[in-house]
Amino acid sequence: MRRFASLTDAERPPIRAGRAVSETTPTSHTFQVDLRGLVDLLSHHLYSSPKVYVRELLQNAVDAITARRQIDPSFDADGAAVRITTDGRRLRITDPGVGLTLAEVHKLLATIGGSSKRDEEIEGARRDFLGQFGIGLLACFTVASVITVTSRSAKDPAAPVVRWAARDDGSYTVTEVPPGEHPEPGTTVELAARPGEDWLEADRVVQLAREYGSLLPVAITVEGADGAPVRITDTPPLWEREHPNPTARRLALNRYCENVMGFPPLDVIDLDVPLSGLKGVAFVLPHATSPSARPAHRVHLKRMLLTETADNLVPEWAFFVRCVVDTDSLRPTASRESLYDDEALAVARDAIGAQIREWISRLAAEDPARLEAFLAVHELGVKALARHDEELLAAMLPWLRFETTAGRTSLPEFARAYQPVYLAATVDEYRQVAQIAAAQGIGVVNGGYTYDGELVQALPRLDPQVKVENLQPGVISASLDPVDARAELALQSFLAAARARLDQVDVDVVVREFNPVSVPALLLDDREARRERQRAEAEAQADDLWGGILASIKQHAPRAQLVLNHRNPTVRRIGAIADPELAGTAVESLYGQALLMSHRPLRSADTALLNRSFMNLLEHVTKD
Repeated sequence: MRRFASLTDAERPPIRAGRAVSETTPTSHTFQVDLRGLVDLLSHHLYSSPKVYVRELLQNAVDAITARRQIDPSFDADGAAVRITTDGRRLRITDPGVGLTLAEVHKLLATIGGSSKRDEEIEGARRDFLGQFGIGLLACFTVASVITVTSRSAKDPAAPVVRWAARDDGSYTVTEVPPGEHPEPGTTVELAARPGEDWLEADRVVQLAREYGSLLPVAITVEGADGAPVRITDTPPLWEREHPNPTARRLALNRYCENVMGFPPLDVIDLDVPLSGLKGVAFVLPHATSPSARPAHRVHLKRMLLTETADNLVPEWAFFVRCVVDTDSLRPTASRESLYDDEALAVARDAIGAQIREWISRLAAEDPARLEAFLAVHELGVKALARHDEELLAAMLPWLRFETTAGRTSLPEFARAYQPVYLAATVDEYRQVAQIAAAQGIGVVNGGYTYDGELVQALPRLDPQVKVENLQPGVISASLDPVDARAELALQSFLAAARARLDQVDVDVVVREFNPVSVPALLLDDREARRERQRAEAEAQADDLWGGILASIKQHAPRAQLVLNHRNPTVRRIGAIADPELAGTAVESLYGQALLMSHRPLRSADTALLNRSFMNLLEHVTKD
């Protein structure tokens, strides 16, 4: 009985008689492998679950059939079949592949990391094989205590049938067995389950075999204790099959998506990247999803399922699709549970992105109804893509909708009605002025939503006649009508009392006339003014060191303005109040209302002012 990766006596260097070996004379040694530790490493760190043992068994079987096809042209690889039988405690998988000789058993099965595909890689035939790393059989030790391999070589029909039996303690035996135990070339692997484990139960094996091997190009069956065979493979892939017509194909793919991916797709996009040997489909999600949501694409490598959770297959902007693909050249990681993110994958990713982009452009040109349905769900994804694609941006802008003072509309349509187009940088800035700007006939677009600001700023590149300007408070205030000189003169004492009250929150008070009449007051300020107020508030609350630093970056920013609407009846009544104290309290209330309408966050000074004005009003009512 041997240990993995240990030297035989014949392999050890001899010590010659009559000559002492110097302490400095180099001697050869080999690493001693702790198999239990290695299996623990595989099960807890390399593989995500012990279930991969089924994939590794199928992989070895299919690779063996592929290798036999290469050495024996008369071998009917298309008619070859892999048969799995299990009673829950013992599992056997038999393939009619190339088999192993006695020397190959010693070389490959007892060598950690050994692979029968090494030479073929050198000869450029690696594309035909699923496995590359030579550690697959060890994955079976995550579910089995004993692995037995019985094999007959197709390369040398006269070679004996050999049996390799290994235990999870790292020991193994190799024996020759009578030819009748394996009359045909090929290999049988038998696993003995670990006590208390249920990984070899028939239902579970069927499920895992279908999960990993349903698209494999060889027939695979699983037989349970009742002896009824269950066919696993269903090839070719659905997206490569012939269908009576496009409608039948679409319906079949929709059913596949519901069964496998768990949702009915909004649409299906064919993917074909010959450079990467990649074919498949992208299913468009029927519901909106966050751009930051981690995608989960289903990737097969040479028809074997590699992963159901690939997140690097498509560009980040294409977060509205979920793909199912097969590739024969992209590289897997050592665990074969994800794709290696290299240059080849980057090229494939760009190609997939181009095909998704072409699908969107085709909808815009040929099927506006489907495009509208798509944009109703995934407008954000299209906007993300259009930022970097001028051609797509030009095609899609008439279909994309933006929040404007004229309602939700397209930018080209909005620009035809309003010049210049003013861009509010944040949602709060837009909400602060939208109602007033609409009444004054000023065209403002809300650029506070993801990607909208960038797309508005790109509009002049597509149409030089369009002028886009950043919204400033002066734009709104300049559009408001001045109050009659006599009326403004009569309001001077009221304005003085109002300005004195709001000076503590660094806000000026003016009176104008504007529509709609229902709005009593408007709060106008810009980002620089808000930043300066935030800095001043932080300075007041900071210690000496930090307060000094904040004081050194003080800026002279224009003060915010509370614009009172003289057309509003409430403002007229407040302006006529003779009591300066009550008039000031009323103005504080108007400021609070305007502050809430602007959706600005309340500072501590604002909160204190509003509380005080409320208490003063209560006191005035109680006094009366």
